[in-house]
Parts: sequence; structure tokens; C-alpha cells
Amino acid sequence: MRVVLVNSPGLGRLEVYQSIGVRAPPLGLAYVASVLEGLGHRVSIIDAPTLGLGVRDVVRLVGALAPDLVGISAVTSTVKSGYLVAKYLKLDYDRDLPIVMGGPHVSAMYFEALGTGYVDYVVVGEGELVAVDLVRYLEFGRPRLMDIRGLAYMDSHGFRFNGYRGFIRDLDMLPRPARHLLPMDAYTLFDRPIRILHVMASRGCPYGCIYCATSYLWGRRYRIRSPSSVADEVEEAIDRYNTRVVVFTDDELTLSKRWVLRFTRELMDRGLDITYTCGSRVDGVDREVLACLRRTGCSIIYYGIESYRDEDLARIGKGVTIEQVYRAVGLTHEYGIEAAGSFILGFPWQTLEDMRRTIGFAVRLGLDYAQFTAATPFPGTPLYHMAKREGLIEVWDWSRYTTLQPVMRGYNFGLPDVERMLGHAYRNFYLHPRHLSKELSRHRLKTILEIIWRSLHPHKGTSVPQEEYNKQDLTEIEAKIRLYR
Repeated sequence: MRVVLVNSPGLGRLEVYQSIGVRAPPLGLAYVASVLEGLGHRVSIIDAPTLGLGVRDVVRLVGALAPDLVGISAVTSTVKSGYLVAKYLKLDYDRDLPIVMGGPHVSAMYFEALGTGYVDYVVVGEGELVAVDLVRYLEFGRPRLMDIRGLAYMDSHGFRFNGYRGFIRDLDMLPRPARHLLPMDAYTLFDRPIRILHVMASRGCPYGCIYCATSYLWGRRYRIRSPSSVADEVEEAIDRYNTRVVVFTDDELTLSKRWVLRFTRELMDRGLDITYTCGSRVDGVDREVLACLRRTGCSIIYYGIESYRDEDLARIGKGVTIEQVYRAVGLTHEYGIEAAGSFILGFPWQTLEDMRRTIGFAVRLGLDYAQFTAATPFPGTPLYHMAKREGLIEVWDWSRYTTLQPVMRGYNFGLPDVERMLGHAYRNFYLHPRHLSKELSRHRLKTILEIIWRSLHPHKGTSVPQEEYNKQDLTEIEAKIRLYR
């Protein structure tokens, strides 16, 4: 079969795209593509946000490829664009073309996607094995549709969900992601093309923070590939793509100390000269781990810190303490690694003073980079269910769920308060004299000014093209979304 996989248009306004100009590849689609290629199917990937493509652009490209099946991936802020792509493919190209959607948003809201009338199937959760079964069903009529776990669709009885599929326990069984189908030279950092190798070593998170979809998409069981498998992928890809810069996309690369020590030993034994960044919990590092990370080229560690006080960290399910935050950031700097941290403003129970104290805490920590976001109730998360139940959600336009634009009020504040606090946060952190002097010494002042400008202009976006769709079509999609929210 000829399969076309689409990363939905419109990521230009997402926080990570907006504030630091990062464009990263859709690794999830690349894994699905690789699995299908291994079965002999012809696969193409259209990474619309990276290429700056609009809805009509995508439809034209898909039509030119004459697919037998189209898969569309979307996050919450891009899901309306994904629905429009599906609609135009059905109306302008082929009404009988099978269209499947996947991703964190539709995994939680499969009835919404199917209810548009333009999506035939929804993959709920991990996609590779569901995609294999679905393609076999479309090609040969087996397995039976009702037997494909992890799949939702509509039949004569209405919505049908075949139940959750078990997660892939042995991630080493997956082939390398199909990077050859991606525009590898188009991915950026600070809007400058730097050829970067993005690698996923693990899936799942046991902590289940109330605002994060990771645990609910990838599961609460932490699964990690073998150190040799990850090292093999890095070694092969840096030679093929002529780069030494690696970004590990895992939320928690250091959850297993034993794994980190074995992996860094693999890197040293192979003599790999790379520079890499990774994410970690603040309780996931100690002197031995940091020494090994630094020795093998780790330059930045990204910590999810989120708040200034233990009460908030416990309430959101973080499972760490402020004392551990101070210790992790201090040790990271001691070993010559830069520390980045994320902070969330606007949890419903917070006050404006709580937000100010979170900002002050970020400044006092002496981080090299800080990312401030508005607490956003993404569908499928406990925060969404709580906010919906208590009537706190004031904005239901999914395209505004970027974490840069507040959509949820609190018990003691409104949306304008959070937006004002976000601007205050970026100014206070990046224009603090201590931070400015440090960045001047590192010749990175221009980069810092870019971050500030982007963060203070959240409505401008960076690469969202002028769409060529009928506004009436968008209104129809929005009306259908309202029926199922």
C-alpha cells in the first residue's frame, strides 16, 4: 500500500516553537513509517509545520502522492487543522480514502475526531502495532476490525472502541525511525538551521503529573531501550547525517541510574564525540550520574521544576521537593553542565502572589534557561477533568491550547492575570542583571533577546502560513467539536 503520514499544520505558536525557535521532527510518525516500510509498504511523511505548509498545501501534496491510506497526527493546538486536512481530502480528493488519526489529543477525544465525519479510524495510544493491524485489515480483511485493540471507529451502532492495547514492552524490537523520510536539514534551534539528531530512548512515566499527557499516552510503566541499541542508533545516525549534536527527547532519560551508567560507558567505549541535551527529574541525578553525563558530552539538562513550593509539587503529582531542586541545579552547574528549568503559572488554586514567587524562585536558582508556561488543561489529563468539572475552562478553541495563551481561570485570578504574569516572568528572568552579564560573557545576548521578544508576542507565531480554507468549513468543524467536548 502507499501510505502518507501527515504532521498537522500549525505548530508555529506552540510554546517551544515560539520562545526558542525549536523545530523538532515527528518521531512518532517516523517510527510508524519505519514499521510499515519493513512490511513492504511505500510510505511518505509530510512534516507540515517544519516546512511551513498550510492545510491546502498539505492536501495538494497528499493528492499528488495518490495514497491508499492517510495517517494524520495532531496535538491539541493543531487538531482543527488536522480535521480540515481530513475534510478536504474526503471532499476534494477521494471520499472513500481511509483516513486515520493519532496523537495525544485524539487518543483522549476519539469520539470528537470520529464525530467530524471525515476521520474513519483513531489510534488510541501507542501507534506502531495498531497501524500494522489496520493496514493488514485494509489490505486483506484480517484481522477483523473489531479485533484490533487500540482502535476506535464508527459502525452502524455508533462509536466503537476496541479497548486499550498493551504497550510495547521491548522497545528494542522497533526499527530505527525513518529519518530518511524527514526534512533533516529543516530542523532548527533558535530559528537557525543546525543539523540535530533527535533520539527517543524510553517511553512511559510512572508519576502521572496532573497536567502532562505523557503518562496517559505512553503509559505509567517506564520502558527503556537497551544502552547498546541507543548507542547503535546514535553512532549510525551521526555518521549518516554528519552531525555531532544529539537531543534526547525523553522526559526522563535518567530515571534508571543503572541504565545511565551503562549507556555512558557505551558512549565512552565507542569513543563517540558528541554534544547532547536531555531531560531529567531533579531526583534523577547525583554526582556519579552527572560526572558520567558530562564526560560523554552532555551540555544541558532540562528539569521540570514547575513551582516554588513543596505543596504545589505534591498537589500536581511531581513527587519531588524544593530541596531536591536546589541540590540538582547546584550539582549540575558544579559539573559544568547548563541547567534549564520549566515553570508553570496558573494552577487553579494558586494566587498571583504564588506566581510571583515562582518567578522569583526561578531567578534565584541561577538557571541558564527558563521556560514559563500557562497551566493548560489538555484533554485526557486529570487537570482537564478537574477544570471541566469545576467550570474553570473559559476558552474551548483548541488552537489556543499552546501553553502560551491562558485558557483556564483560577479560583483567585482570571486569564489576563496569567498572560500578564507570563510576560513578567520572561522579563524578570532574562533581563536580570546577573543573567544578562553571564550571557554577555558567553556572547549569547542576541539569543536571549530573541527569547524575550518571542515570549512577549505570543500571538504572532513564527511560521503559521496564511491558510487557504473556507471559513465556513472551519465553522462547521468547530460546531462539531462543540457537540463532543
